Amino acid sequence: MFEFIDTYPWLLPFMIFFGRICDVTLGTLRIIFVSKGERYKAPLVGFFEVFIWIVIISQVLARANDIVAYLAYAGGYASGTYVGMYIERRMALGVVLIRVFTKKSGKELAVLLNSRGHGSTCMQGEGALGKVDVVETVVSRKLMRFVEELISSYDPEAFYIVEDIRTKQRGIFSKTPSFFAYRRPGK
Repeated sequence: MFEFIDTYPWLLPFMIFFGRICDVTLGTLRIIFVSKGERYKAPLVGFFEVFIWIVIISQVLARANDIVAYLAYAGGYASGTYVGMYIERRMALGVVLIRVFTKKSGKELAVLLNSRGHGSTCMQGEGALGKVDVVETVVSRKLMRFVEELISSYDPEAFYIVEDIRTKQRGIFSKTPSFFAYRRPGK
């Protein structure tokens, strides 16, 4: 299948490196799909991940006998991990709970979030430094950056945490922009 490697042996480290990037990237995405409950995507990605891995490992075991091939294998693994994390961050799958602790009026922040289409809940609490308002909102990860900017503009001193959520139901959720919203508008 890869007889050209015997003719051009210098291609083997490149093939190993880029194959491992693909393999590990798919592995990273598969794990994320499993954790998000994407039961149809995870096995499909897993099939291609293992197929690429078996092709690459067969070449390593059959032909690779120098340190350059081994370094390409390790470098591809490390790079694939980075690429997989980068792609997952860009895809921004799932929803998150943002919990905001503010000394300002939490009701005002809740009204501001609600006016932007993000359902929110306000509670009062007692913190280490006195009374605080706690505002919770559940948003798509694609919209998380906009909500963080909104929180920071309302109260630059606010403390907030972000938690991943596996499922959600029966609430007020803002609409996530579709893929087609990013196209260039027509004439």
